[in-house]
Amino acid sequence: MFAAFGRHLQLAIASVVLCASVLPTLAADPPPNLVIIFCDDLGYADVGCFGSTKHRTPNLDAMAKQGTKFTSFYVTSGVCSPSRSSLMTGCYPKRVGLHQNEVGGWVLFPGNKTGLSPKEVTIAEVLKAKGYATAIVGKWHLGDQPAFLPTRQGFDSYFGVPFSNDMGQTDRPKPYRYPPLPLMRDEKVIEQEPDQRYLTKRYTQEAIKFINKSAASNRPFFLYLPHTMPHWPQYASEQFAGKSKNGKWGDTVEEIDWSTGQILKSLKDAGVDGNTVVVFMSDNGGATRHGASNAPLRGAKGSTWEGGQRVPMIVRWPGKVPAGRSVDAMATSMDLLPTFAKLAGTSAPTDRIIDGKDIRPLLLGDEGAASPHEAFFYYYRGRLQAVRSGQWKLHIARRDPIRRQRGKFRDVPAQLYDLESDIGESKNVAAEHPQVVKRLMAHVERARADLGDDAVNRKGAGVRERGFVKDAKTLTSK
Repeated sequence: MFAAFGRHLQLAIASVVLCASVLPTLAADPPPNLVIIFCDDLGYADVGCFGSTKHRTPNLDAMAKQGTKFTSFYVTSGVCSPSRSSLMTGCYPKRVGLHQNEVGGWVLFPGNKTGLSPKEVTIAEVLKAKGYATAIVGKWHLGDQPAFLPTRQGFDSYFGVPFSNDMGQTDRPKPYRYPPLPLMRDEKVIEQEPDQRYLTKRYTQEAIKFINKSAASNRPFFLYLPHTMPHWPQYASEQFAGKSKNGKWGDTVEEIDWSTGQILKSLKDAGVDGNTVVVFMSDNGGATRHGASNAPLRGAKGSTWEGGQRVPMIVRWPGKVPAGRSVDAMATSMDLLPTFAKLAGTSAPTDRIIDGKDIRPLLLGDEGAASPHEAFFYYYRGRLQAVRSGQWKLHIARRDPIRRQRGKFRDVPAQLYDLESDIGESKNVAAEHPQVVKRLMAHVERARADLGDDAVNRKGAGVRERGFVKDAKTLTSK
């Protein structure tokens, strides 16, 4: 009996010792740092690993080899403000009221009365509640009134331009100038009409300072780096200006590649590279009239063709995200909020509809991982124009106003494309697949009931109020 008791005692002691040795290991595995590098108007094929033959992007190409490319990654709009609202909230722009400004413009402009509602919960607020240090360095474009600024939306600090770099005076004839372009630190304008040649370098320096400070404090951090470039007007520092094979556009892309390399190097130097998720992407399709390439996609910035909303996306997390892999499953910018929340040990808000999904299985390369989206909807200024489900994309039959012909319209028939065999949307197969059209139209009707559709004067039951102030003022004066 005593021998048996002794054996049980030894097992109990061994179990305690084992637990004591395992628990510190578990406790030593902190939540990952999270970085989003967000370009403005970068085209689908503007970086080497996505097919560019004009731009030298060695750092992004290396990042793709060390991580994973997403080749069917979507943003929710072909233009800036709506797209950024989805990244911040995990929702379609229609749901949060930022599909257009208060006068029907498709983005926000200096002094607009509308912006991202303070009632929304941003990705920064989700992470800050879990103890993350949060910073944005670059372009905000979700409202320039005090209530809408990043520091009121979950970010500890802000350095950058609050809207597009063409919304100032640089390169604009006098009749079309806005008040001087503001460069801000937190909520204060520190410069007017900053020298745009150095914006990318200054953003990079600020981002690295934040990384070093956060790493030194052993605090997890979220860095949002929305570059001003390559949006028009394009500017690059002397190190890159005039050096690419694609004019000013290529110069800015190659400097952004350099910047990405500097960010990745700083993570290694700070000793946090192995525990940092870095996502690189664009806010919408490339502006082809300025030099972008969206090949082999059809369309460009501003459209609901693939070239307007399918963007290059690379994710890197050494040892966690498989290296050298390409994923073609459909994912969206809305997915980053719920995914990052889970990685940080929390969840997306549960008191409201969040359209994004947790895509950790896709990121981490889980066997059998598939897109969590049954359907994805393409909106243009509040009008539902297309839907994708699986391999199929349906452009809805509609009446479009004829440009520069007031009161005249043209009928556009339904168009169905098989994106697996026809990524360029060149062959309409609606007549051959009426049942597919019918199935996708069922998704359309559900979206109209939920999000609404201005094209058919349908209000959505799931739409929330946008931010609004009565007495809006510009940050600078003419």
